[in-house]
Amino acid sequence: VQLQASGGGLVQAGGSLRLSCAASGRTGSSYVMGWFRQVPGKEREFVAGIGSHFGVTNYADSVKGRFTVSRDNAKNTVYLQMNSLKPEDTAVYYCALDLSGRYVSRGRNAYEYWGQGTQVTVSS
Repeated sequence: VQLQASGGGLVQAGGSLRLSCAASGRTGSSYVMGWFRQVPGKEREFVAGIGSHFGVTNYADSVKGRFTVSRDNAKNTVYLQMNSLKPEDTAVYYCALDLSGRYVSRGRNAYEYWGQGTQVTVSS
């Protein structure tokens, strides 16, 4: 399984970005995809995740109402729409895949595969 994240960049506070994560390989159809972010000196933290069925989602409190996670199963791609961005959203964003697909976990250890990370920088 391979994950390819894209869509990061530099944006002003209040702006928007959309991240994409394309999965390839033997993923099956019942996987969970999560988004995490990390800044230097801090632990990687959960941002949002989406299950394989019924559009079940889970969000960190810090992004609720501003970020939206979605997926296109036909393309094996998950998206993270980020609106009303704040400087504190600046981080490297990683997508991650959980093959078990049982529920959307906020824990890093639940995810077996990780993308390479994409930098998001929000200027004030």
